Amino acid sequence: MAVPGARGCSLAGLLPAQTSLEYALLDAVTQEEKDSLVYQYLQKVDGWEQDLSVPEFPEGLEWLNTEEPISLYKDLCGKVVILDFFTYCCINCIHLLPDLHALEHTYSAKDGLLIVGVHSAKFPNEKVLDNIKSAVLRYNITHPVVNDADASLWQELEVSCWPTLVILGPRGNMLFSLIGEGHKDKLFLYTSIALKYYKDRGQIRDNKIEVKLYKDSLPLSPLLFPGKVTVDHVSNRLVIADTGHHRILVIWKNGQLQYSIGGPNPGRKDGIFSESTFNSPQGVAMRNNIIYVADTENHLVRKIDLEAEMVSTVAGIGIQGTDKEGGAQGEEQPISSPWDVAFGTSGSDIQREDILWIAMAGTHQIWALLLDSGRLPKKNELKKGTCLRFAGSGNEENRNNAYPHKAGFAQPSGLSLAPDEPWSCLFVADSESSTVRTVSLKDGAVKHLVGGERDPMNLFAFGDVDGVGINAKLQHPLGVTWDKKRNLLYVADSYNHKIKVVDPKTKNCSTLAGTGDASNAITSSFTESTFNEPGGLCIGEDGQLLYVADTNNHQIKVMDLETKTISVLSVFRPDSAVVDGPFPVEKPKTLPKLPKSAPNIRLSPVAASPGQTLQFKLRLDLPSGTKLTEGVSSCWFLTAEGNEWLLQGQIPSGEIESISSQPVISLQIPGDCLSLEAVISVSVFLYYCSADSNACMMKGIVFSQPLQISSAHQACIAPVELKYGF
Repeated sequence: MAVPGARGCSLAGLLPAQTSLEYALLDAVTQEEKDSLVYQYLQKVDGWEQDLSVPEFPEGLEWLNTEEPISLYKDLCGKVVILDFFTYCCINCIHLLPDLHALEHTYSAKDGLLIVGVHSAKFPNEKVLDNIKSAVLRYNITHPVVNDADASLWQELEVSCWPTLVILGPRGNMLFSLIGEGHKDKLFLYTSIALKYYKDRGQIRDNKIEVKLYKDSLPLSPLLFPGKVTVDHVSNRLVIADTGHHRILVIWKNGQLQYSIGGPNPGRKDGIFSESTFNSPQGVAMRNNIIYVADTENHLVRKIDLEAEMVSTVAGIGIQGTDKEGGAQGEEQPISSPWDVAFGTSGSDIQREDILWIAMAGTHQIWALLLDSGRLPKKNELKKGTCLRFAGSGNEENRNNAYPHKAGFAQPSGLSLAPDEPWSCLFVADSESSTVRTVSLKDGAVKHLVGGERDPMNLFAFGDVDGVGINAKLQHPLGVTWDKKRNLLYVADSYNHKIKVVDPKTKNCSTLAGTGDASNAITSSFTESTFNEPGGLCIGEDGQLLYVADTNNHQIKVMDLETKTISVLSVFRPDSAVVDGPFPVEKPKTLPKLPKSAPNIRLSPVAASPGQTLQFKLRLDLPSGTKLTEGVSSCWFLTAEGNEWLLQGQIPSGEIESISSQPVISLQIPGDCLSLEAVISVSVFLYYCSADSNACMMKGIVFSQPLQISSAHQACIAPVELKYGF
């Protein structure tokens, strides 16, 4: 996210040397060559007559996650320091956080590394410390963060983009800068060699920096930063994305909990409800006991089947994608930070809700997932499961265009469908342009409704002004919902802490509720009640009630549009206990579903006797130039269909952590055998990526081993090798 009109900065002093380094790294083949180039670069930069020094943190700044303010030249002397210039609304900044988390997991303050978040706000609302506190908790930021509300350090260094990383040496001397997201390999390379270089010179100190996490001071709450809410008009239930608890709640409209799925910790796992996990889920859509979830920080769309009590993945591969076209089957299609979902209908005459629209915040686009075979506007017939871009070039812009692929969005975060004439459109809360836009369901044309300004490159046209069309001003709206009874659109104007209402016929936008203060006052009047960054909303009870996910107040508020009163929905268990979320308990693992293409290799029968131990040695080869996917567990499972007695007391599953050191799987034949013939199956699931791109795959294979069991003593059984090359 670039700041318009930013000048060249003092970081430019690094530019000639670092550019030469990066060109040289392109030609380096081995890791040793890369390490050597960076080491030589540091020798050069460290030998400059005068350091490129960062100024001291100004006095009087507000700090989070520390006991007291930090001094760069006192507390951090002897450390390699990474300054992360970020603003909490920015999707690129959010994408960078997992890289920083991984780096902190690898190197600690004792190793000589410290990360400091320098929050440099884009929106006025982001300058408020309490709002930054909420973001620090939402995104699990555990390193110190300074609120540089006036962007003084940003201006001193003449930083130009969010996010920007500046790597400092132990004297506060600038070593490297990295602009934007997607530089994890360079970040780790530069940091590791900087630590080695200065340790070799005895300049690294292993003192600990006192950290006091803000999250440790928070009381338990039934909800934590709920992002979105939707209503199932058939079953009288609500679905809440309890984002901060990383779970989905299904509740009756009296607040009584029916299902809690996932949480309280982040994860990425399909299966039965008690095992399934999510990572900061946002948008939810429900029909016929099926819930679709925008599992934002897993970069997935998940499906919850309430009847089968199962969770599965329908789009995404679990790694942030960069593809801006799509077209693959959902479970093979990489996607990036889906933020909301909404049902739609293809070009067929039957109104069957066979499309799932996706607000793809990470690539600034609107995508579609075909829930059945169908047709999108101006598209040929598409197969069920196809996931592809529908509107948006992928450039971060506020650009309207009759051709959907030429239009530009800026972090679309909320969707609502108005299928009937004369509207026939998808409403989009386009957060970073501070606008509400429409996408035609007939031809995909993207049009402006309210907010923003005419210059498509200006993403700073925000404010809090009631008015018509472009004269109305919003501040980072995250949610929209259509009231078909009144033909009105309700908007969660998140950073203005208000709920607004838009008449799409006149383009008039006015405040419905909220004072603009970020607080939690509940009064008899809409305009005197307050919100704190509401992120989602939905209409229920035939247009009578408006449910609002009041995100930073950790509540669902209920607005009665007829009586003009507001109440808080209390979430409780059937026994009236407060819901704090299930905590991890070791549960039996369930077998994932093998791809249809997975081969089944039948092995030669093996003779065994009761009590003997059979060993299987995995000997799997990946394609050249690939490696196991980090952060995703490749695994094996034992099954014995019809002869489950074989598995009693066995270790039925395990992880595959390395291709170079694959596990040996042991199976002891039980003393009491219920059958003399049986088949034991070893199912293997491998997740791997190409070493030089984001292309990732999941492959499976089954080895079927017939057993001939005899009471006669058998000679020692040689290990069975399970060989296969993918």
